[in-house]
Amino acid sequence: MAGGIETSEPYDVVIVGAGPAGSSAALAAAEAGANTLVLDRSSFPRYKTCGGGLIGVTLDSLPAGLDVPVRQEIVAATFSDRGKDVRHRSSPTRILSLTDRADFDHALLTRAVAGGAAVRHGVTVSSITEADGVVELATSEGPVRARYVVGADGSASRTARHVGVELGQVDLGLEVELDAAGVSDAWQGRIHIDWGPIPGSYAWVFPKGERLTVGVIARKGAPDQTRAYLKAFLREQGLREQKVLRESGHLTRCRTHGSPLGRGRVLLCGDAAGLLEPWTREGISFAVRSGAMAGGTAARAARGELADAQEAYAARIDSSLAREMRAGVLFLTAFERRPRVMHRLLTRTPWGWRLFCRITLGETTLARVARHRSARLALRLLAGGQAPAR
Repeated sequence: MAGGIETSEPYDVVIVGAGPAGSSAALAAAEAGANTLVLDRSSFPRYKTCGGGLIGVTLDSLPAGLDVPVRQEIVAATFSDRGKDVRHRSSPTRILSLTDRADFDHALLTRAVAGGAAVRHGVTVSSITEADGVVELATSEGPVRARYVVGADGSASRTARHVGVELGQVDLGLEVELDAAGVSDAWQGRIHIDWGPIPGSYAWVFPKGERLTVGVIARKGAPDQTRAYLKAFLREQGLREQKVLRESGHLTRCRTHGSPLGRGRVLLCGDAAGLLEPWTREGISFAVRSGAMAGGTAARAARGELADAQEAYAARIDSSLAREMRAGVLFLTAFERRPRVMHRLLTRTPWGWRLFCRITLGETTLARVARHRSARLALRLLAGGQAPAR
């Protein structure tokens, strides 16, 4: 085949998708000695709708030596409740790093290639079949064979459809990139988060030097309300007159607990698996961590070191990321029912702000917080009882 995708022997591991999950999977597989190929329909660097917030657990999970392309370090946050009760909090040290996803994803993919993975851009996957211990991908450039495949092709994933991922929560995110000319000083080192009028919704301003990323996220099913919320939030922040550089939208999908993470010799990670934190919808850390787990597991399975790759991978996810997701459901349910109480706990108590900083710095997680008896009882009271399974 032109371009050299076809080989006489199957690749050990083929990764579909080159975002943070796919690049992390590719690096893990390649460094484990697997003959690894990454396929993506886009050419990198490419734009990606995302706030670009890097919390501590993300930074701690990135490959050693990666030069993380940080646009701005955040030391302060302003919170509001539906545009009112504005509260400002600050920290003597960084609490969050902001990146441009085009730069961040490109840096991770470059690192995966340096680690031994091959990459092909502009390749789409149309179908997946498995027979005789080999997975065959039908692609726009012909068939590609692999001993194992890792699906990391995002929330609109073809590999997820093949596996049969079950979703318990789907949200609509709307985002605008604004020219920060004339307002950049006001946003230096500071983010703004507003708890919105739609249950479970919130909005944000994330400064990135010469640009501002402004967005809202809410449950899918109320697009007009979500658009109205973004418009109102821009007006409240005095940003309606800023030049719009780009407008975009996307759906985030959160798996149901127990949803399959693979099928046969195909494993899923990141957004393709529906792995993200349900309350904040933070997904980069879940992508990086699950990608590394999936890539390493696939490499071991390709060498015949695992009798059941799906079981091994699912056990790792269940003992880590799935616990964080279940805690996120509890926090989201409490927030949906009592947003004002949650706002006041966060902004008016030293405990709330300290907890926010510890989570953004990676010193704790929602799952660890929820394990404390007092916190869990308070969350269940706010949530009106046991949070529903999702």
